[in-house]
Amino acid sequence: MTTPPAQPSPTPGARHVFALAWPMTIKAIFLHGTIVIDGWLVSSLGETSLAAMGLAAAIGGIVLGVIFAFANAMQIRTAQASGTADLVFLKSTLVAGLTISLVIGCLGIALLFLAGPPVIRALAPSQTVADQAWAYLAVFALVILFEAIGQCLSSYFNGRGRTRIPLYGYCLSVPINIGASVALIHGLWGLPALGVVGAACGSALAVAVQVLYFAAQLWKNDKGLWQVNGWRQSTLPRTLQRHLAFSLPIATTFVSASMSMHICMLIYARMALNDFAAMTLIAPWNMVAGQIAMQWTQATGIIVAQLLGQRAAEQTLDRFLSSAWRGAFVTAGIMAIVFLTLCLSVDTLYADLTPETRATLFGFLPILLLSTVPRTTNAICGNTLRASGDTIYVMKLFLWSQWAFRVPATALAVLVLGLPAFWVLSIILMEELIKFWPFHSRLWRGDWKRADVSA
Repeated sequence: MTTPPAQPSPTPGARHVFALAWPMTIKAIFLHGTIVIDGWLVSSLGETSLAAMGLAAAIGGIVLGVIFAFANAMQIRTAQASGTADLVFLKSTLVAGLTISLVIGCLGIALLFLAGPPVIRALAPSQTVADQAWAYLAVFALVILFEAIGQCLSSYFNGRGRTRIPLYGYCLSVPINIGASVALIHGLWGLPALGVVGAACGSALAVAVQVLYFAAQLWKNDKGLWQVNGWRQSTLPRTLQRHLAFSLPIATTFVSASMSMHICMLIYARMALNDFAAMTLIAPWNMVAGQIAMQWTQATGIIVAQLLGQRAAEQTLDRFLSSAWRGAFVTAGIMAIVFLTLCLSVDTLYADLTPETRATLFGFLPILLLSTVPRTTNAICGNTLRASGDTIYVMKLFLWSQWAFRVPATALAVLVLGLPAFWVLSIILMEELIKFWPFHSRLWRGDWKRADVSA
């Protein structure tokens, strides 16, 4: 009697994406919300302190951007390894990712202490802003060190499909961040009143607690990996080299995005004070609201990487991506609702700011609403292509759109033409429209469905 053939595994769908995406979305909101929380708390100190925090965050964010970039590559590589069910592959990915992330964090902190003071002095609109910005950045270096570990572990858990662990870590850290920041900014409960520096201290304490939680969860769930013998590429140095070769195009893409964003923020510092304050406040909100769609597309990329690691049929990949694509449009709509709610609430949220700053924030609404669909569909294309290993194309497209268009256009608008903040922000929408056709045409070709990700 012949054994009947095994039934194929059911095709993942939108509900599988949702199961991964909702913890990632809330976690990402908490992550980017750290800056939002700091901005909201510091806004009570006035525009000068807010500008100082914005300037320091723009500089420190460049290093964090590199760490987040390699963490995104770690997430995809872990998903591919998880799909193959190869424990040596998983151990190699974890060790290589942690090693590279820590090296980047330490080098970034050293560079900040060498180059930070002269850069701040050159860009700050006043000496008071410069002094407060450097004081904030000096403490923020601790956040960078802890995030080098925390972001790598968070991406490892995401790639394994355990997206709730990073969420729980952030649920633990956010109350600590708020409580410690409020106390240290205003000097409550006998603590010193540190002003803008208190916000950085609260963030550092919160991230430290979060990293301890991640480390405990890694030991609880994956301590057996340390008993696995061997490396994916026979030796640890070769494994590090292979991980770096895989990660570099993905990391370059995210580093480019982060650097271009923060360089634009540094250019914004040359705007009028009210316009710069408005741009400082809308940037983290733009990132936070964008996570609703972005994390859906990243969860889509994780499942695509796992399916490719399992060598799933092209029909399975097509069915999954069609379902995930429909869900992406829903998330774009939710993101639009968030932007609408934010802009209608600026007078309540930022009552301590001047009417001119609040009016500028409200005026951003049309741009924010129009950007939701191209941002979402471009992201689902990019994450699918990265999951298949088509990382060079995605990298080139990002580099071209950012450095040949966005940064020069921002410099022209601010430094030469002196355009109002509304038109400066519209450059972000124009960049998404430029990337739209190249991304979608590449995805429709379908080469990604035949990729071998096991190497």
